[in-house]
Amino acid sequence: MLDTTLANRHRADLLDRDSVWLFGYGSILYKTGFDCLERRPAALHGWARRFWQGSHDHRGTPEAPGRVVTLVREAGARCLGLAFRIRPATLAALDVREKNGYLRETVELEMGGGSRVRAVTYIAPPGNGAWLGPAPEPVIARQIANAEGPSGPNRDYLLGLAASLRALGADDPHVFALESAMLALSTR
Repeated sequence: MLDTTLANRHRADLLDRDSVWLFGYGSILYKTGFDCLERRPAALHGWARRFWQGSHDHRGTPEAPGRVVTLVREAGARCLGLAFRIRPATLAALDVREKNGYLRETVELEMGGGSRVRAVTYIAPPGNGAWLGPAPEPVIARQIANAEGPSGPNRDYLLGLAASLRALGADDPHVFALESAMLALSTR
């Protein structure tokens, strides 16, 4: 397990402001867990949401990690999520929540009407201590169906994310294919 809490505390970009935008694309969409000043749909271009990060501390264990999403660079991709305007102090708790391999990064979001803002997001880069990487959909779906950790079953993470994306009107073939594959496992 790789604890990135301290590394993130040293990343100070955008923290000299009264508020910052935070881009949420995973569990933050349905399990926010922090106060925000404003929330709006937003898109991140050139990045795709993928279930390639291991979860040893929330949706799995070190012996049987779950899978959660991260962002990976992909030409032409558009990742739809939510932008939360928060106080910079909120990032301290998020650094702990996202400590399993995620690094705080600054990105440019497209907001409604085409306006652009700089925002903070958490990305688990390839090669971090919890990186699982790509695998065939049936393999990922089975791992998600079977994993459980302190924050609950990994399947609840996938189902909550898929429901949130539908509510946003997002088309995410990767997430929806994994949801279908996982649900098919439980009907057998």
